[in-house]
Amino acid sequence: MGWLKRNLFFVIGLVIALGLLGASAFYIYSSYSRNSEDLDKLKEIYGTLSQIPAGSDKPELVDELRKQTDQVRQWIKKTHDYFQPIAPIPATDRGLTDDVFANALRRTITQLRSEADTANVALPPGYNFSFQAQSDKVRFAPAGSVEKLAVQLGEVKTISEIMFAAHVSGLDGVQRMRVSDEDTAGTGPDYIDDQPVATDMATLTPYQVTFRGFTDQIVAVLQGFAQSPHGFLIKTINVQPANVTGVNPDQAPPAPVAGNSRAPQVILDEQMLRVTLQIDVMKLTRN
Repeated sequence: MGWLKRNLFFVIGLVIALGLLGASAFYIYSSYSRNSEDLDKLKEIYGTLSQIPAGSDKPELVDELRKQTDQVRQWIKKTHDYFQPIAPIPATDRGLTDDVFANALRRTITQLRSEADTANVALPPGYNFSFQAQSDKVRFAPAGSVEKLAVQLGEVKTISEIMFAAHVSGLDGVQRMRVSDEDTAGTGPDYIDDQPVATDMATLTPYQVTFRGFTDQIVAVLQGFAQSPHGFLIKTINVQPANVTGVNPDQAPPAPVAGNSRAPQVILDEQMLRVTLQIDVMKLTRN
């Protein structure tokens, strides 16, 4: 028990890490099994279609072709349901101007602050959700940077709202890549140095989010990312005590009240934790 109290946060972090590894292993195994089954179905479909002669007018073969085509479409739809793109803010088919983005940025920051207040999530004073360098500007350089900022604003908003839905005690910050001249000249905790990773199938865009909460809130955050229709991948999780000057873990639990053998005894007094997640947003590049 003494070792457990002295290493409480290490144990909690280890348990969470093991849980994540187990969940990841199950997800990978389940995905592999489903993919194998789907691949077998596609091979079967291809074999059936290859037996249909060109120009065939047999109704039963045409019906089989339609049936198999519908199955392929359903398989593709099921895959994309888990990787829905996050809409940029603002989402517009027209050319995005500096004025339009500046207005959308101010509205989004105001909205996120209001949502945090409603969910009782503490924020740093005057927090601008990693857009401090752009918060007081109406012109952005170079031309074209606002499109990249709009994409990031949509993703930061989605990440922040997962935190709010989990009712974490405090959101210390979301960090993103530098994509504009304002970001390059900016300083402070708004940025990470990681770069996106692009493949033939997808692009992985990195973010880092730091928040404070208890174990049930941490679980809610992980569930929020896992259940999101967007392609979030949690790369790493770091758990530390939220206040290192708080209760000494070596302090013995209070003794029961004298003369009352049934008095409750504190065995484990949970401390608030500070959690840092490294997250990738996966965006498919092929339909």
